[in-house]
Amino acid sequence: MKRTLGISFAIAILGVFLPGTALGKGASEASITGPGLSKPISLAGEGQPGGEERMQIAQEAGFFPAVFAQSPNPMLDERPVGALGPKYTITYVMPGPNNEEDELVQDLYPYASPNAVSYVAPGQPFWTTEETRGWFVATATLKDSLVASGLPRNAPVGAGPSDSPWRVVAPVLVLVVVGALGALAAILIRRRPQTA
Repeated sequence: MKRTLGISFAIAILGVFLPGTALGKGASEASITGPGLSKPISLAGEGQPGGEERMQIAQEAGFFPAVFAQSPNPMLDERPVGALGPKYTITYVMPGPNNEEDELVQDLYPYASPNAVSYVAPGQPFWTTEETRGWFVATATLKDSLVASGLPRNAPVGAGPSDSPWRVVAPVLVLVVVGALGALAAILIRRRPQTA
């Protein structure tokens, strides 16, 4: 009996200090918002029906290395190269000490090319002493999991890349082309021979 209690106590102590056990805790709930969604997608907390779906998405989106330091560290300091596509936001509720709750925000780019990408702005505080960090390149399974949870299979039409320079350049380019066509039309009208 004493030996069983001793082992249980040792496992509980290890659970507090080992990072791998933090994977079992983390956020108590999460919600996803973004283009093409008529309402936020709610993901259940741990121990609730569907809670494993939240854990899977958090794992695939790089939430844990963004929040809990890991070695080797898969996080990137710089934005990955390539088109990101429309941005979605997942907000995690982190239960902390003294029944306090912190919210952590992660940007998701499920339609990024060649792979889905996530970003947790560095310095988001939680649990008083912890902070978040950086970019993460996911595998194809993240997009599949997000689609299974309610995201559209393809990027919504008109959503546009939220970070693309084309959002600024395209309207200017259209104005330049329209202006050039107008000037060309005016020149052609002037050169047209006059009939008596």
